[in-house]
Amino acid sequence: MRLTKHAHACVTVEKDDTRLVIDPGTFTPDASDAVGRAQAVLITHEHFDHFDEKLVAAALADRTELEVYGTAGVAAALGSQGGRVHAVAAGDTFTVGSVTVTVHGHCHAQIHADIPCPDNVGYLLDGGTLYHPGDAYFVPDAPVRTLLLPTSGPWTKLGEAADYVRAVKPDQVVQIHELMLSELGQHSVANLLGENGLTGIAVQRLAPGTTVQLQ
Repeated sequence: MRLTKHAHACVTVEKDDTRLVIDPGTFTPDASDAVGRAQAVLITHEHFDHFDEKLVAAALADRTELEVYGTAGVAAALGSQGGRVHAVAAGDTFTVGSVTVTVHGHCHAQIHADIPCPDNVGYLLDGGTLYHPGDAYFVPDAPVRTLLLPTSGPWTKLGEAADYVRAVKPDQVVQIHELMLSELGQHSVANLLGENGLTGIAVQRLAPGTTVQLQ
């Protein structure tokens, strides 16, 4: 399985002839190209930095083979599209090509008591090869080899991120949701959360467009 990092929370996952895109939002400049080459789009929640509604709706109109999976809020925004938009929730399992996906978690992490929290789901691919949590530090009840770790945003806290990595116990960590970090912030994250910090696991910082092989 190959992972390509895009800006912010968006990644492309490829296995055999199957290509999935997770969380193509408005902070991802090449989201349209990524979606245009995918068999399916997986969306963790409806916030604009994870879900560019106009882009995904246009892709569904242009490509009749495209499938989209997301929360009930995402599905309601897009409509059924002839059954190609699927509302998913914790406990669901589905398959796209050669990739099996299980769904975990329920709620977006709290930003503030005055701000409603939408539904948020995480996607675990191929029995633990990769986990994308969306905007939540939900620990799936399954082993995780590669964890995509959100490191910046109005809801994040590095101490909670450290505890999250400790709870999940992944083999490796790849940073996502990083656009609010300055260069100094990146060094702080690496020092606090990395192999010499609270987790003992390196936090891999992949430049947008970088592709790595996952085990």
